[in-house]
Amino acid sequence: MYDLAWRSKRLKRENVGQIRIIEAFLAVLIIFSSFTVSANLTVVQNISNHDNMALTGLQALVKLDSDGSLSKYVDDEDWTGLQDVLNLALPPGIAFNLTVYNRKMEQINMDTISNGGFSSQQISFVEYVCASQDSNFRCYVIHLCLTVAT
Repeated sequence: MYDLAWRSKRLKRENVGQIRIIEAFLAVLIIFSSFTVSANLTVVQNISNHDNMALTGLQALVKLDSDGSLSKYVDDEDWTGLQDVLNLALPPGIAFNLTVYNRKMEQINMDTISNGGFSSQQISFVEYVCASQDSNFRCYVIHLCLTVAT
């Protein structure tokens, strides 16, 4: 009887190493699968942000144009003020570059209207037409490029 109990304890001690190896293998498998799943979730989130970026830029321009301030900045050639207002109107983490053209598609702003460099390959583009509020009718075409700031 004692011999049987000794053998079962010995078998349990010999199997402990195998169980630990299986346990370590399963832990590594769980960790790598969590990395794989989280990497795929991050990519999906960036794609949906990219799709909404153009809409966000268009809403910011419409909001600025609703009270006539957008055309006032362009008429006065106040590029610094326009850049500051866009920094406030757009959500943090979005880099932009804005170019203003006249009706002949000649660039009006010679200064850069931007809040950072573009290092991303996912750039959204918004084209917006703005009319002057002055008595002289002037029409401007505004190109707004947006990307996630890095």
